[in-house]
Amino acid sequence: MAAGREGGGKRGTWAPWALMSPAVLWLTLFFLVPVYFLLRTALSNVDFVGNTTFAWRWHNFSEAWTTYNSEFIRSFWYGALATLLCIALGYPLAYVIAVRGGRWRNMLLGLVVVPFFTSYLIRTLAWKTLLQDRGPFVSLLRDVHLIGANGRLLSTPAAVIGGLTYNFLPFMILPIYVSLEKIDLNLVAAAKDLYSNPWRAFRKVVLPLSLPGVFAGSLLTFIPASGDFVNASLLGSPQTSMIGNVVQGNFLATVNYPSAAAISFVFMAIILVLVLLYARVLGTEELSV
Repeated sequence: MAAGREGGGKRGTWAPWALMSPAVLWLTLFFLVPVYFLLRTALSNVDFVGNTTFAWRWHNFSEAWTTYNSEFIRSFWYGALATLLCIALGYPLAYVIAVRGGRWRNMLLGLVVVPFFTSYLIRTLAWKTLLQDRGPFVSLLRDVHLIGANGRLLSTPAAVIGGLTYNFLPFMILPIYVSLEKIDLNLVAAAKDLYSNPWRAFRKVVLPLSLPGVFAGSLLTFIPASGDFVNASLLGSPQTSMIGNVVQGNFLATVNYPSAAAISFVFMAIILVLVLLYARVLGTEELSV
């Protein structure tokens, strides 16, 4: 019996590692190994035909920031604005679906994910068609004098931020919905029994309990939105280019692989710092540990 218990204990010890091993192997092969080669490229020299030579060239990182600091700042600014807009639009919708959806809940959730049935590129091109100078939307804005007679939306920061918001809005709605759906509404009823008005009950009970969803949705929105290049290419102009456009140009146009790799590492480092600061401010220790 003791030997059987000992064998079961050993199996219990190895079982978690066995379950984790496929994911660890996958991440090692398709994340850590590529990151290693990307780091070697970032520390390399490049000749006039694009051949790279590893040379411990650390100042590639400082050059990446000093040369493209405006694109870095613009990318994070656009990503932050798109994230705030996604929270402003997505939180009320997620709240209505979770609390008031009733028998329509599954249908409403299905409508949220319907955009994913269409290619990201096609959705962005649809926005380009919608915002074109002779399109009905711009004509309506001119008729109501919200923009001037020669005003335009395409090739402006507003178009890029609008495209980012539209494309990443579902990534904000779904995590917030999951957090709200888990909340026991009896807590809100108890708060009202203790003479709390609806707004105070929401602010003191519902909002704090839903912050993990807001945190997760913010990460799923801010990180890809800041590194996006499709919206800036199709909806913006050279004055609205983001850091993703710079990386794309260095890889495909100028064939300066070390510069592109260094920019990518600087971007990842800044993102990591911003995420840690955001987690500390928001107080979502369970997600940031």
